[in-house]
Amino acid sequence: MALSRYGWALIAGLLALSAAAAGAQVFVVGEQTATNGISTTFKPTNVPLPTDKLTERGRRDLVRNLEDEQGFAHMALPISPALMLKANGPLSPGPAEYLKLIYTKGQAAGPGDRVIITSLEFKGDRIVMDLNGGPFLKHRFLRHIQLNDNDVVANTMETATGSRITLVFPGPIPEISAPEVKSLLAPVIDFGVKTSQQAYADTLPTLVRTSINEHQVLVGMNRKMVLASVGEPENKVREHEDNDPNKPLYEDWIYGHVPQTVRFVRFEGDRVIRVEIAALGKPLEVHDTDEMGGFNPPPQTRQISMGDEAPGTGTKAPPTLRKPGEPVPAGSQGKVQFPDARPIPAPPSEHPDTIPSPQTFPQPIPQPIPQGIPQGGQQPGPRQQ
Repeated sequence: MALSRYGWALIAGLLALSAAAAGAQVFVVGEQTATNGISTTFKPTNVPLPTDKLTERGRRDLVRNLEDEQGFAHMALPISPALMLKANGPLSPGPAEYLKLIYTKGQAAGPGDRVIITSLEFKGDRIVMDLNGGPFLKHRFLRHIQLNDNDVVANTMETATGSRITLVFPGPIPEISAPEVKSLLAPVIDFGVKTSQQAYADTLPTLVRTSINEHQVLVGMNRKMVLASVGEPENKVREHEDNDPNKPLYEDWIYGHVPQTVRFVRFEGDRVIRVEIAALGKPLEVHDTDEMGGFNPPPQTRQISMGDEAPGTGTKAPPTLRKPGEPVPAGSQGKVQFPDARPIPAPPSEHPDTIPSPQTFPQPIPQPIPQGIPQGGQQPGPRQQ
C-alpha cells in the first residue's frame, strides 16, 4: 500500500514537470537571428578608369600610398577571402550568401569600425587587399608540419580576425592612383578621414596644395611638405659639396630606380634647393629656382616648456631654500668653498731622516761577524797532522 502511494506521487511529479516544460519558451539562435539587422545595401561607383597599363612606378606609388591607410567600414565585413568588388560594378557574393559568410566565418569589422590595409598584391587584372591582417594567419601550412615530434612553427593558438577584398578590373590593372582606388572602395570603406599630411596640406596656399595632391616636389618646399607629397625616400645621401668640409652640407633624397624615372631632391637645411628628374630616354631635367610663387614657409620652431630657459634671458639663479626676496643673513658661509688641488703628502716612516721613494728600498744593515768564523761563513775543520 505504501509503495503504491509513493508511485502515484512520483507519477504526479513527472506530470507537473512536463506541463511546466510545455508552457516554457525555447529560443534557438540561427542564421536569421544572428544576422538580423546587418545591412547589405550596396551602390556601385562611377569612377573614370585610365586606359594605360599599370607601370612599375605606378605599382610602387600604390603600395606607398595605400599600405597602412586607415578608413571606416561602411558595412559589416566577414572573416573571409571571398569578397570580390568589380570596378564600378557589383559586390559579390550576393546579399544572402554575404549574410551566410558572416554567420559561418564571423565578422571582422562592423559598420563604423576602423580598418587598415595591411598588405597589397597585384595579380593580372586584380588588386588583392588584406584588411586588419587578412583572413589567414601567417605560415598556416607550416603549422601542420612536425619534424622529430617538434612543430616547425610555434602554435600560439591565435586566430585570424581580418578580411580580404579583391578589386577586379575589366582588363589589366590600369595606371590608377591611390585616390582613385579609394573612390572605387568607397561603398565598402570610407577613407574620407584626413591624415595628418592632408590636414597640413589644407593649410597651405593653392599652388603648394595642388602640387602635394599631384605628388610633385617644388624648389622651396620644406621637409614636411616633401613628406606629404611623395612620402619617405628610398635612399638618403648626406655629404659636403665637392667633398669639401668647408662647403655647406647638403642631403639628397632619392626616389625611384633605373630604368624607371628617378628623382633627386636636394636639401640645404630644411629647404629644397634643387630637384633633378632623370627619365629614361630624356635629358636630365633640373629645377634650381624658387617655385613656391612667393610663399615662404616659416622655419620650424621649438616650443619652450617644462622649465626650459628661453635663449637670451641670462643665467638662472642657483637653487636655494630661502623664500623669494629673503635676504642672506650676515655671517653666513655663503658659497661653498672647495679645497685647492694639492698633492697628498707621503705617510710617515720609522726613520724620519730617510724617506724612501716608491722606486728605492732601504738597504739591509750589515751585521758584525763573530770571531773565529772565516769570512766565507764556514766553521773551521779539524787540524791536519
